[in-house]
Amino acid sequence: MKTKNIKYLILLIALGAASCAKLNEDPRSFIPASQFYKTQADAVAAVTAAYSLLNAGANSVQTPYNTLFNTGMDFMGDDEGPGPGATNADVRSQAVLGHSASGLRILQIWQQHYAAIKKANIAIDTIPDIKFDATLNKRLVAEAKFLRALYYFNLVRLYGDVPLVLHDQTSINLSDLQVPRTAAATVYTQIETDLAAAATDLPNNYTGADVGRATAGAAYSLLAKVYLTERKWDKAVTQAEAVISGPYGYDLFTNYADVFLPATENGKEHIFSAQFKSNSQGQGNNQAPRSVLNGIPGMVGSYADQVVFYSVPDATKPNGVDKFFSIYKLYPANDKRKRVSFVTRFQSPTTNLYYGKLNDATIANDSIPFFNKYFDPGVAANEAESGANVPIIRFSDVLLIHAEAENELNGPTAKAYASVNRVRKRAGLDDLSGLDQASFRNAVYLERRLEFVFEYQRWFDLIRERDASGKGILEASLLKVGKTNVTKGAAGKFYLFPIPQQEIDNSNGKLTQNPGWQ
Repeated sequence: MKTKNIKYLILLIALGAASCAKLNEDPRSFIPASQFYKTQADAVAAVTAAYSLLNAGANSVQTPYNTLFNTGMDFMGDDEGPGPGATNADVRSQAVLGHSASGLRILQIWQQHYAAIKKANIAIDTIPDIKFDATLNKRLVAEAKFLRALYYFNLVRLYGDVPLVLHDQTSINLSDLQVPRTAAATVYTQIETDLAAAATDLPNNYTGADVGRATAGAAYSLLAKVYLTERKWDKAVTQAEAVISGPYGYDLFTNYADVFLPATENGKEHIFSAQFKSNSQGQGNNQAPRSVLNGIPGMVGSYADQVVFYSVPDATKPNGVDKFFSIYKLYPANDKRKRVSFVTRFQSPTTNLYYGKLNDATIANDSIPFFNKYFDPGVAANEAESGANVPIIRFSDVLLIHAEAENELNGPTAKAYASVNRVRKRAGLDDLSGLDQASFRNAVYLERRLEFVFEYQRWFDLIRERDASGKGILEASLLKVGKTNVTKGAAGKFYLFPIPQQEIDNSNGKLTQNPGWQ
């Protein structure tokens, strides 16, 4: 069902209220949130505002799940990068790891998340004091705690130690607003606390216009992912199993394409998604047109996103090298996900002809693959109005979390095989069997890569995953695709983003810089 009430428009309620009120010319005071939010409608609006920075933006701003994670994070990885239509020099530099602490996307990701956390904190602080239905009151606070946990989970994975702000900062004194970085372990503890508390007061499901809001299953699923990231294998296994066998009704779609089509949004596999809507005040998914080849009659596309091409030895190709190798070619020929995740041509709605692009004219059928997950067939002429949601966590993720954690804890047990093979079966692949722990680990890593391509997961996996010796896979993975800058600077430098220099210089002098970025 479509979610109408939480399409996450940025709310400017407070600004509107201020414009109608008598001005207070005393610069030592202002109207605190506790005086503004007074009714049930105000409480709902406060939580909707906390959702807003997941994906608001239209064409005026990028938010995390509306292109910002793509241009500001996933371009740095080994699956995708800036295409011809991505002309921003800052973004192109970051894509080859040539960025600095002054990078624009480094700053925007930080600011967007803290702006969202501020909104969540306002909701958490103010709603309990508003008198209305107690169950709804608790649910709204729980939604805000879930969102705060998600935002902090993103921040701590990207930046490491970050300021932990748990209440709305009401002082007008700049020194009072400056908060030092909090140890990552403490931030993770707060994330766990928020998710556990949220799950207690969230429902298992919604009906009508509320479908798409955070649920108890979403909180527990995200908690399993947090435990996996912390390498708390036993807790990750227990939590994932509680979701898999729990009362939430989650399952895999039979057809992988249904994960992404607007017609089947918020279905049984969708645990929590960023919501988009076509032709409704710029609430479309702006990632969609960036993957479309430009110049097609009747279609608007920029080809700003493209797969990363690199070279691998191949005796069947000219000069013994396939220089156009990409993630597209990592999929087995019978993998059903390949035909959903990518297309090699587009049909013009004007001419009905097909348009594509060759990699190498000397190699038969060697066409460029284009990302396809957010293409909305209902608005083919203007994909800026795509209504395709962005999955933030879905059931296949929980299955692979379970398989990975169980393997790390006990080796490739029957339970671990059952979870990963459930995902592979839907893809049309044979069951895995007979692997040792290291081989099973690598198989799950590959499964994640193929299952979640173009879903803002790859960079987080690159900085989390480790080889059999315990060494991170980031450097080796990026070197394979020719991103040699990954070896420059301090060892392990790129496992963390730099703290935005603008924040250190202009906003919070108590911040310190990450190693290698000074």
